[in-house]
Amino acid sequence: MDNRALTALLSSLLPELLLLLLLISPLAADNFSSPANPLSPLIIHFLSISQTAATISLLSDNRKRSRSPESDDPTAGIGPSKLRRTAGETDFAIPRNPDSFNLCFNMNSSTFEWLSSLLEPLLECRDPVNSPLNLPVETRLGVGLFRLATGSDYGKIARRFNVSEPVAKFCVNQLCRVLCTNFRFWVGFPTPNELNPITESFETLTGLPNCCGVIHCTRFMIMKLVSIDEQEPIAAQIVSDSSSKILSIVAGFNGTKGNQLILKSSSLYNDIKSTSLLNSPPIHINGVSIPQYLIGDQGYPVLPWLMVPFDQPVANSYEESFNSAHDLMMVCGFRTVDSLKKWGVLSKPIKEEIKTMVAYIGACSILHNALLTREDYSCLSDKSDDYLRSCHSHDHRVDVDVSLKDDSVEQKGIEIRKVLSTRARRCS
Repeated sequence: MDNRALTALLSSLLPELLLLLLLISPLAADNFSSPANPLSPLIIHFLSISQTAATISLLSDNRKRSRSPESDDPTAGIGPSKLRRTAGETDFAIPRNPDSFNLCFNMNSSTFEWLSSLLEPLLECRDPVNSPLNLPVETRLGVGLFRLATGSDYGKIARRFNVSEPVAKFCVNQLCRVLCTNFRFWVGFPTPNELNPITESFETLTGLPNCCGVIHCTRFMIMKLVSIDEQEPIAAQIVSDSSSKILSIVAGFNGTKGNQLILKSSSLYNDIKSTSLLNSPPIHINGVSIPQYLIGDQGYPVLPWLMVPFDQPVANSYEESFNSAHDLMMVCGFRTVDSLKKWGVLSKPIKEEIKTMVAYIGACSILHNALLTREDYSCLSDKSDDYLRSCHSHDHRVDVDVSLKDDSVEQKGIEIRKVLSTRARRCS
């Protein structure tokens, strides 16, 4: 018996002992409630105190159990007490094994706890009107992350976390809403000062100066709601740095369109064209002005701020060295895409509306950057460079947007690329 239970038992027996003493004492024949009895107020005081103590002890024990409904098995939880199973959850809702934890949530337990603390007020403040969920934040977060990490259907999620399917869906949507509304700055394009370490990192990697990121377009599949046999591609345009962190992402485009058309339709294109982005002073190489630029694949045109590989370069030439450096940088973008597709909800066709799929892409992108910031590499792709090239280099879709075709602009881009190739040669 633990100390709290023993205290409660002794406190409850004390009134009986006092009454027994009163009955066998010489004063027992006197009127107990009589003011003439000098012991009556003292005994009443002890009776009151002992009963109150017993009640408080039992209530405190019950409240403690309701707040921390842990298993009798001391190994039932993993890590912090916040992650232990709560009453009503199934045995496997919060896994014990760290590897299983990563499989369920695509992060380690410390990141899960950090997210719980960060998101708690936001996840709990918008329950359905007149129908509060009365779920701890760990369960709310666990439901949402389990859907994103595994792509499981709502029936399986509901059974695992012992909630109804509507509640499971609410928790998933609420997590995506909170992330995409309150934390979208985690995937915002860097400020000029923030770009400096990014350009330095790319230059260290390849010798190419002033590169601010790798742009890549990929497709995610959804099943049409009217027919599970029909699938529809949703395109996402992503800019990454050398660590595969996402610098910019826009999603929801018709995936049958080519990369040029998607680029032209994006806010990134308009911001660069209006000099709202990539507007730092250029550097100069051999008398040529080199602005800040991005690296892209053959699905894009060559522009002063967008460098694509040379077509069929001569062996052992500057152009071949440039393509080798370009290829190494593109792998950073491929790794970003492959990491996003490790989230189960993005790895396979999901039967959802387009807007919901876009929310999934946004939420997983934000979580991707959050994990990298915390040096939690649970969901960073560990595939080889060759594997990433073979899987993602075919993502580009070549089309020609005549509005992007400008001979003078193209010529300027070609000139910049030619000068840059001399730097790639020096580092090869």
